[in-house]
Parts: sequence; structure tokens; C-alpha cells
Amino acid sequence: MIRRQEQHAFTAVDRHPDPGELVGVLKRLAAEPFYEGYKQRLRTLLRAHPGDVFLDVGAGTGDSALALSADHGARVVGADASLTMAKSMRRAGLSHAAVADGHRLPFRGSCFDGAWADRVLQHADRPTQMVDEMVRVVRPGGRIVLADPDYATQVLDIEDQCLAGQVLRFRAGAALRHGTLAHRHAGLLAERGLEDIDVEARTLVVRDPTAVDNVMGMRTWAHTAAARGHLDREDADRFVVQFDEAVRTARFTYALTFFLTSGTLPGSGVRADSDTSGSLP
Repeated sequence: MIRRQEQHAFTAVDRHPDPGELVGVLKRLAAEPFYEGYKQRLRTLLRAHPGDVFLDVGAGTGDSALALSADHGARVVGADASLTMAKSMRRAGLSHAAVADGHRLPFRGSCFDGAWADRVLQHADRPTQMVDEMVRVVRPGGRIVLADPDYATQVLDIEDQCLAGQVLRFRAGAALRHGTLAHRHAGLLAERGLEDIDVEARTLVVRDPTAVDNVMGMRTWAHTAAARGHLDREDADRFVVQFDEAVRTARFTYALTFFLTSGTLPGSGVRADSDTSGSLP
């Protein structure tokens, strides 16, 4: 069998056949109660105050950036490698939206009071470099928060658990660049000298297969795995049959754990200048 990793849609949004559909995916997920809840907690972990300046790395539609600004009176810059997403941010009303690669942020050092990356490192080419950049642009005493699902924690109840495991491992190890990195985020922050590091786990449990944007398209995962040489076509067909049977008999259960990891840069520092002309877009 051919074993290769191909690009996930969110690693190259602007090259997707329909980039606007990916904007829609993010909007639909953000409306789900689980996602809404953990995102609100993420913003709380930033410890924002009125007048603070924050950076949302891989900001997507900009909804979280706008929410932090509305809830805490902070100024927020959204940075995303996708022009499609930057345009979406601006349409939503985020005045500071930059097309920027998180591996090479176009901002001077220590110019933000905090930064966060939500479901971004799993797609990054070099996640450690992205964390280095976040550390560089946040002032001493500032906050960094990382959030990602860890696909090593997945479980799915269908009849053939070996088959379920094959498909879930494909999702974790081949469909995503770093699908099992989230439980190591605390280590990444510790290696960079951050303090006050904390990890919170929130588990998404799905019983309705039409929820969470059709469970992130799970019913198609097996055939995607087969198309990429990770699974036999007959097994992919069998997965769909068992998936549908689990739904019909109300046994369907899927769960995935998200990790929210936060830390503080050492040193008291001073708040980032509210006048950041020349360093922000």
C-alpha cells in the first residue's frame, strides 16, 4: 500500500476548489455548543484587560478575535496565511486582519500582551517554529494559549473495533500533519521557559452523527483512506455500512479530547503599546 500524507484542506485554504466552503465549515463548527464553550474558556485563559493588544494566529473567520474585543475591550489582530480568511475577517468587522504565515510573523518583538492559536498547530508545517514566533512577539508577562484536539484520543462505536481503529488512526496520523500533538503543548511551552503552565481537557462526545458538521465528515473518512492507499476499498465500504448501522440502532458514539494549554512568559514586562503603528497591519 502507498503510505503518504496529503494536504488537509485547512493547510492550503486558498488552493481549495471552494475556499468559501471552508469559511462555512468554521462558521458551522463555531455555532456548536461544545466549540462555543471551549472557545469562551480559551479567551478567559488569555486574561485580557481593556486596552490590551492580542494576536490570534490562524484566526480563520475572526469570530474569536471579535469576541475577545467585545467581551474584554482588547484590541485584537487576526493573522491567517489565507487571503480568503483575511477577507472573511474584514467582512466580519475585524479592522486589523493580516495575511501572515504563523511561521514568520510580520510583527516586532514583544508587541502583544498575548497570543493564541486555536486548532492551528495540528495543520502547521513546523509547529515548534510557530510557537517560537508567538513567544517572540508577546511581551514578558504576557499570555500564550494553544488549543487543539488530540486525535490519539478518538473512540468510535461501530461493530468492528479493529476497522474503527484503522480509520481513526488514518485520521490521526495521515489526514493531519500533527493530529496527535496537542497533549505535548505543555512541553512546548515549558521548553521555552513559560511559567504558570496549565492544561485543561475537554472531551467532545457526539451521539448525533449530523451534529458537529456531520462529525467533521467522518462517514467519508474510510473512503478517503482507501483513495490514499491506507485502506482496502472493501473495508471502506464495510465501514460505511457499520457506520450507518450504528446510527440506525442508536449505538453511534464518537469522542475526541481537546487540550487547552496556557502559560505566561517570564518577567513582569509592560503592557504592549496601544500605539503600535508600524508594527501592526
